[in-house]
Amino acid sequence: MWYPLTFRPIYQDRVWGGQRLADVFGRQLPAGRVIGESWEVCDRPDAVSLVASGPLAGTSLGELMARDPLGLWGEAVAPGTRFPWLCKLLDACDDLSLQVHPPAALAASMGGEPKTEMWYVAAADPGSCLYAGLRPGVTRTEFERRARDGTVAELFHRLPVGVGDVLFLPSGRVHALGKGLVIFEIQQNSDTTYRVFDWNRVGLDGKPRALHLNQAMASIDFKDFEPALASREGQLEGGVMVRKLVRDPLFDIDHIAAVGAVPDRRAIGRAGLMAVVSGRVQLGGGGVDVDLGPGDFAVLPAGMKDLSIDACGGAGWLHATRR
Repeated sequence: MWYPLTFRPIYQDRVWGGQRLADVFGRQLPAGRVIGESWEVCDRPDAVSLVASGPLAGTSLGELMARDPLGLWGEAVAPGTRFPWLCKLLDACDDLSLQVHPPAALAASMGGEPKTEMWYVAAADPGSCLYAGLRPGVTRTEFERRARDGTVAELFHRLPVGVGDVLFLPSGRVHALGKGLVIFEIQQNSDTTYRVFDWNRVGLDGKPRALHLNQAMASIDFKDFEPALASREGQLEGGVMVRKLVRDPLFDIDHIAAVGAVPDRRAIGRAGLMAVVSGRVQLGGGGVDVDLGPGDFAVLPAGMKDLSIDACGGAGWLHATRR
């Protein structure tokens, strides 16, 4: 029954959002809303992706995970286990809050979930930057004091970025998206964020948004100074250009650039994911054909027996596989 699975987007209003997903990806967005996030592959208690097309159209990702985790994910899991990845598009029309996600060793004790993620920059206004990690020499004591007096942003490492830049964000790394950026995000399935500072603004409800300084202080890696962007260097492998972006127990992620027929790069019996950043990619598998353009995601189920990939128009995509 398995074939490349695409899903209906779930749009999320955010105080820092806008309508640029329409400009960058041609999305038909709900009018009058400030869309900060489009959840593209999601299995959360409050938001579950529905298959967009093919024989499984209308089926939820959660139902597929419960019905056949071995076929979808490639591993037998405990009942109630959710699909382990969450994939999004983000539109930052303003700076996001300065924040951190809890590491795995501490998350449960604070009532949260660990969250490691990767960002790929799809669009960037001139002068855009990412906040990530600390400037050299910043101490825990100084950070807490500056968080309380509203000057903590000065302690964050800033990285100027453009289209194609990539940053890996393990749990415990302080970070924020700067305004003027549209990004792809591939992350651990979690929605736990501890805000350190939110620029003294109010939320969409007109009230100040909650800060979580105590939890953040427990979560932050205070030895994480000046993290670097992923290398832009690639290498030719089997006729395609491969740029290795992330190697982590949660996922390996590459950027692939190719023209024409592309070899199936899936790990046997392991789930995969594709997110197109440029051009077009045609997928075929399980008797179903799927056409992907910029901003489109597809889950490649572990039990899918065959997969054809045909790339055109300067195609490039993010390819994630599980270990």
